[in-house]
Amino acid sequence: MSTTAKSAIKYSKKGFDNDTLLHLYEQLAKPRLIEEKMLNLLRQGKISKWFSGIGQEAIAVGAACALLPDEVIFTMHRNLGVFTAREMPLDRMFCQWQGKRLGYTKARDRSFHFGAMEHSIVGMISHLGPQLSLAAGVAMAHKLRQEGRVSLAFTGEGATSQGEFHEALNVASVWKLPVIFVIENNGYGLSTRPSEQYACKDLVDRAVGYGMRSAKIDGNNILEVYNTIRKVAAEMRDNPEPFLLECVTFRMRGHEEASGTKYVPQELMDEWAQKDPLENFERWLMSEGILTENYAENIRKKYKTAIADAVEVMFNEPEPVPDTEEELNDVYAPHDGRAVAPTGAARELRFIDAISEGMRISMQRHPELVLMGQDIADYGGVFKITQGFTDEFGKARVRNTPLCESAIVGISLGMALKGMKSMVEMQFADFVTCGFNQIINNLAKLHWRWGQTADVVVRMPTGGGTGAGPFHSQSNEAWFTHTPGLKVVFPSTPYDAKGLLIAAFNDPNPVMFFEHKALYRSEAGQVPEGYYTVEIGKARQVRTGSDVSIITYGMGVRWAEKVATDLELDADIVDLRSLVPLDYEAIAASVKRTNRVLILHEDTMFGGLGGEIAAWITENLFEYLDAPVLRAASLDTPVPFAIPLEQNFFPLERMKTQLNKLMAY
Repeated sequence: MSTTAKSAIKYSKKGFDNDTLLHLYEQLAKPRLIEEKMLNLLRQGKISKWFSGIGQEAIAVGAACALLPDEVIFTMHRNLGVFTAREMPLDRMFCQWQGKRLGYTKARDRSFHFGAMEHSIVGMISHLGPQLSLAAGVAMAHKLRQEGRVSLAFTGEGATSQGEFHEALNVASVWKLPVIFVIENNGYGLSTRPSEQYACKDLVDRAVGYGMRSAKIDGNNILEVYNTIRKVAAEMRDNPEPFLLECVTFRMRGHEEASGTKYVPQELMDEWAQKDPLENFERWLMSEGILTENYAENIRKKYKTAIADAVEVMFNEPEPVPDTEEELNDVYAPHDGRAVAPTGAARELRFIDAISEGMRISMQRHPELVLMGQDIADYGGVFKITQGFTDEFGKARVRNTPLCESAIVGISLGMALKGMKSMVEMQFADFVTCGFNQIINNLAKLHWRWGQTADVVVRMPTGGGTGAGPFHSQSNEAWFTHTPGLKVVFPSTPYDAKGLLIAAFNDPNPVMFFEHKALYRSEAGQVPEGYYTVEIGKARQVRTGSDVSIITYGMGVRWAEKVATDLELDADIVDLRSLVPLDYEAIAASVKRTNRVLILHEDTMFGGLGGEIAAWITENLFEYLDAPVLRAASLDTPVPFAIPLEQNFFPLERMKTQLNKLMAY
């Protein structure tokens, strides 16, 4: 390379010593050489896919070098420079990209879809935006612990169109969280130009609406990126607040290699080719007498040798051999959830008070447990479950949230990355749809993907019976029982509500905790004082009988007891309590006692949990059956508002018909 060629990027040595400048050069060269190797392997047909970040390396490298080693970075497709700057082992990275077990996900996930907390890096999921909220969660952990640290999350200009971008920035601003949001504006979201993504002149203009500081910089200038992030991070460590940074760059290759770049005007490619961050920085360093051709060549040789060695390890690593037991075991983090017996005297408590007491005890036992939800602080929540909690635990741990369900779930997961526990209250279970992506694709899959626990409880006030209509009455537990990685709990008594909630907070896995609103103040029972737990995954035998088994949960338990009494049936009633995991032993024991089964739930019939249980009984206990397995469930309609219509929606009368049919079979 000619040392006389003029750099197209303006650099300044001010504030930099030569060692730092050479270090930044080396860190820019390393990912470029890896990229070139991967593209060669792709052309040779030896690998199948690659997302190239050539031409964008200065942003990732500058950010990683500017932050402290223990400050967590949330990466995207084109942030290879973060991984290399954090000195991740090349052989493990190549194995990760090619689906080998030596990678970070046991071959379960692809490319940069992984994390490594030992390197303070958390990779993306394909939905892009959710990582912004996770970064805000890590920042919140830093702030609560007063650690003087920041987090940083990358996103592309296309992903700023997602709702998660707004939610994450909004909550980070309201709570003044020390997180840097970096937009890599590289000109295209796959093939979509910025003019088709947003109408504002610059993306940083959005920061004003959040009351957030911001800057727009040349993303190809390694010194400008490094200096800006280093300065902002230093300020934020002392004065926590978020920052929005737009780095202007260009994607020189396709979204992934198979996509190509035919949609990009050639003059645009030519213009940005002149702004290559590595070539320009190398020319400038040589013109300043800081870098020599010999030094640069030695760096390239060193890295090429290391890359070749890593590639050899990758190709020599065998293809993964499936192990079904391991695949299933890794869905959940290990946990000894055996019940802890109560020691205190029992007294009469309402269902709602038992939940409140279970939460208070958990707050006392877990000093870093944080509760988050709409109106749960001084107001005490719409059901008054957390009334008085701010007086006892303070507003830092009992937090009112903006109406940003997705961001709040993401923040809870970010806190879990730093070893903290949290609870998110959905004001009504119906509102969980606004946080669905975070729950289904981040909370549920995280441990199975790369071994990280997702220590979050999501409380779900659920069910009908109060004439609240279709948006405050849904029984939506089946949405989550179908998602591996979540535990789903649904108590029906005050005793179980308290014991299961404490168990949920102890469990390092994500727990969806359903609470029937109609039971809050209508159901009471004996509840021991003090600490105890009920084991998640164990059913409760409500009644033992010989005529018919009624397998149910939630409000269904009350219905089952009433109808069995009305029809004078010697019913064997099983309260599942936990829907995931299910207590198949309790189900089997009941079926063997009665040989006739009705499965009852408030959820609608089609796709409800009853169908799954009926199928399991038919497949495993057919020889014990004297009649078909029957179900009773709510109508396959939304929940109506008017009380007569709502009562018709519920399965109570149809349940009686089904039981009479069973007994007459």
